[in-house]
Amino acid sequence: MLVTTGVDLVEISRIKKSMAKKGFIERVFGPSERVYLGRKGMPVQSVAAAFCAKEAFGKALGCGISGFGMREVEVMHDEQGRPYFKLSGRAKQLADIRNLSFEVSLTHTKSYAMAVVVAYKS
Repeated sequence: MLVTTGVDLVEISRIKKSMAKKGFIERVFGPSERVYLGRKGMPVQSVAAAFCAKEAFGKALGCGISGFGMREVEVMHDEQGRPYFKLSGRAKQLADIRNLSFEVSLTHTKSYAMAVVVAYKS
């Protein structure tokens, strides 16, 4: 079984500044994510954690964020609140070509957000 990992950490204040810029949310987050985050009131900690998950996804995939659009990696949550990825476009193609599945874990404090992604195939 092949397993790769990706980790990302970001300062909440950096994402807060980015959120103030026109188009940031639309450029980085897919439609389903925007609905989910909007229902929560677009909390900066949740936005930052989802941003980290996208970066960590690219690291686990092995291409960084240059091989796909960030909007193609949507961080969703199941009924219990467990995060998972909804992939589309080139991100989905790359994952399918590599036959990879993903697990994602998110956390944040007042100052930092972090994501860990495990990519695996059996």
